[in-house]
Amino acid sequence: MRTSGVLLPIFSLPGKYGIGCLSKEAYDFVRYLKKAKQTYWQILPVGPTSYGDSPYQSFSTFAGNPYFISLEALIGQGLLTEEECDAADLGSDDTDIDYGKLYENRYPLLRKAYERSNITKNRNFRRFVKKNESWLKDYCRFMAIKDSYGGRSFQEWDEPLRKHDKKAVRRFGREHRDDVMFYAYLQYEFFREWKKFKKFANKNGVKIIGDIPIYVAADSADTWANPSLFQFDKSCRPTRVAGCPPDGFSATGQLWGNPLYEWDYHKKTGYEWWIRRISACLSMYDVIRIDHFRGFDEYYSIAADADTAIDGYWVKGPGTDLFNAIEKALGHIDIIAEDLGFQTDTVKQMVKDTGYPNMKVLEFAFDARDQKDDASGPNDYLPLAYDKNCVVYTGTHDNETLAGFLGSITKAENKMIRKYLALPKGATDEELVHGLIRAAMASTADWCIIPLQDYLTLDNSARINTPSTLGENWRWRATKEQLYSKKVRKEMKQLTQTYWR
Repeated sequence: MRTSGVLLPIFSLPGKYGIGCLSKEAYDFVRYLKKAKQTYWQILPVGPTSYGDSPYQSFSTFAGNPYFISLEALIGQGLLTEEECDAADLGSDDTDIDYGKLYENRYPLLRKAYERSNITKNRNFRRFVKKNESWLKDYCRFMAIKDSYGGRSFQEWDEPLRKHDKKAVRRFGREHRDDVMFYAYLQYEFFREWKKFKKFANKNGVKIIGDIPIYVAADSADTWANPSLFQFDKSCRPTRVAGCPPDGFSATGQLWGNPLYEWDYHKKTGYEWWIRRISACLSMYDVIRIDHFRGFDEYYSIAADADTAIDGYWVKGPGTDLFNAIEKALGHIDIIAEDLGFQTDTVKQMVKDTGYPNMKVLEFAFDARDQKDDASGPNDYLPLAYDKNCVVYTGTHDNETLAGFLGSITKAENKMIRKYLALPKGATDEELVHGLIRAAMASTADWCIIPLQDYLTLDNSARINTPSTLGENWRWRATKEQLYSKKVRKEMKQLTQTYWR
């Protein structure tokens, strides 16, 4: 079935209190997508972000981001007042996210709501805690201990707590019960709001695509509580970490720093942790996009004390054995395989064997080198090269916006795009943007996902992330005028109906 949707992170929604969240604006955007005849809303990961503010580096792979809790909902429950929320300095620019101010001023509001909630007497809260005990207890203790250490990485904690000594951890939990319970309350409230939001979206014919990173953050409740799942030494410190080898973009490669999995141990457990992880995602999302899918076939291993990725090497991963175990335990799952970048024959075969749709990005399709006489064939990202079982994007959260992309490519590549789209020499960049969106929607790909910024023809000031940079990423927010543009909604609807999506 041919379908289409929009890519827009939750944090990019407009709203009063510093960051997009599960407030009225999220529900209004669902209504907007319904009117525009869209089937999917892709939202990026929604876990609690750590340093750098990236949703792909989270303190827990199971938890939800407290920033997405609606302050309006807490006001409606009588736990906060509008005056208290308005008085908090959560940033003055409605199109930008100031994570520093959110950390300093939004958490005190959430703490105040917790202290007024009398949540431990709530029967639904107690049921939630019991149902999610497998991850919730460790996550809440991890966050409370981290706070007591001034936010330092768990690898800098005193040894009993760093090594997750059960007696030491339980003792801390008893002595800091209120701090631990605060984090449990945040998760209860997040998932209460999320469940309500997703039910509304699905009722209105909109399905949620959620992203999960292949790796977890080095400083996370996952690594702290389950060191045997990772390539750690006896001191609970990584021995090998993830990254990418040197290439045309980086002479020293990319050193991500995420701890690598101890795949032999995962296999011995029947991939129990992965099954729990995917099961948790299934309760939140309708479709799961797994980031860096290649890492399941082969992963790049780098010494943890290395300064660059130069001396890393490739190691065989679990391959389809993992996904066979997941399907056996959970049944069929709608998964999108993020297979961008260099693809080996074995990666292609793994994607084929799983049957998951893979990704095609139009911004990768127009390379002037493909025009040379010795080119082996059409670029894989050109629509003419697609099969049906794939997801086409104009760009992703890691790419330039289409308008920004058109301003950065060579004249030869610009000419290629005009030629492919059959647009005249004098066509404007805005016409090229809409032409590329049309090419994606018209393609044979079963799925088509377009970032909202491209529909709005915004430049790179609206870019979500520039890989390998820090400080200015994950901050863009749409205005209400942009989010609910009637002109864009009309274009979405027309393209969807024209190309039978």
